[in-house]
Amino acid sequence: MKNVLIIDDEDKLRNLLSKIISYEGFEVIQAEDSKTALKKMEQFDIDVVICDVKLPDGNGVELSKELKIKYPLVEIILLTAYGNIPDSVQAIKGGAFDYITKGDDNNKIIPLINRAFEKVELAKRVHRLEKQLGNQYSIDTIISESKQIKKSIELAKKVAASDTTVLLTGETGTGKEVFAQAIHQESNRRNKSFVAINCSAISKELLESEFFGHKAGAFSGAIRDHNGLFSEANNGTIFLDEIGEMPLGLQAKLLRVIETSEFFKVGESKPTKIDVRIIAATNRDLQKEIESGNFREDLFYRISAFQIALPPLRERINDIELLAYYFLRLFSSKANKKIEKFSDDFISALKQYQWKGNIRELRNVIERCVILAESTVITTDLLPVEINQNSIPSSKNKAISAFELASAEKLHIQKVLNYTNGNKTETARLLNIALTTLYRKLSEYQID
Repeated sequence: MKNVLIIDDEDKLRNLLSKIISYEGFEVIQAEDSKTALKKMEQFDIDVVICDVKLPDGNGVELSKELKIKYPLVEIILLTAYGNIPDSVQAIKGGAFDYITKGDDNNKIIPLINRAFEKVELAKRVHRLEKQLGNQYSIDTIISESKQIKKSIELAKKVAASDTTVLLTGETGTGKEVFAQAIHQESNRRNKSFVAINCSAISKELLESEFFGHKAGAFSGAIRDHNGLFSEANNGTIFLDEIGEMPLGLQAKLLRVIETSEFFKVGESKPTKIDVRIIAATNRDLQKEIESGNFREDLFYRISAFQIALPPLRERINDIELLAYYFLRLFSSKANKKIEKFSDDFISALKQYQWKGNIRELRNVIERCVILAESTVITTDLLPVEINQNSIPSSKNKAISAFELASAEKLHIQKVLNYTNGNKTETARLLNIALTTLYRKLSEYQID
């Protein structure tokens, strides 16, 4: 039910507005003064408030400010006596949705209420999504029974409350960004931006501009001012993934940001002040990179004040089954399939594999198996051949004929095409092959 609270000491006007609004299907609650209104707000789930500026026990503008502090998702429409402009300006500055003139704007009230409810619904949706995101990335949701990971979780919890720069180390796919997100969500910056950038994914020429932004005309193609990712992360957290790939020249500028909390946009002579927490990650041995002259020693000491190491998946054997079932629930729900479990030999095969791609590789394998699955149990025949062969003793290895392999590949491509509803770009991505390779195989196997 959409609840509207009307606050006005004039009984006739309040009753008239109540009738007009209730005819449109809204539930109307009435209050004649501020004190009663505050009680009604506690008793009912109010979405929109219509409030007179002048009340017997206070000022409607001040009341609207108080309500916005206590109930930030509520929208407030102020009633002004004679289109009092100063009161109206103050009301909007105080967070009111809009204002109307008493008695003259009755025909505007319903469209205004509808727009206010639209804003309330949008705010509620955003609030729910933010809450879900916070729950998704909280430290407590990290899945593990490994002593090493539990130790890393404890370290993350301890450092989250501070603004200390954190360095996450570990192989590719071990969950460094998950930890970075979790540290951010546990910090007092959780309601601000979390901005992630992969230092190896952007060309060296553009990386500085992406980091710090640029002024129009700073270089060829800079046709307008651009705020960089550090500006977007102001008051929040920036995650610098693969920091070991950062060019030496940019390393010096990052060091200045850490030391002075300011940077220069490309083409600008005036520094920009910043308040941002930095979390960095690398899969490289930065000590060796320092010895090779590829990484600044002074920057290393600044970013490594608090290090958290994440072990590879092959050292977390007990976590493989836990993570596999987590991904099974995730992808079977996405594919709208009822898959209950893995076979015992399937889990055994997973545990024997080395997982060079770590959790990311496991995730992709389970997604592939869910796509191919046609029963409620996932078995080893759905595994990629390199994992299946790895789990079979050499004495039992058997050569696969070209015809059998081609048939299996054709069937696999057909199943993935069905899963993507014929989307060839998505099919190529899931198969981890080039789009041109997919088209060649479609032609070779005469798949329509």
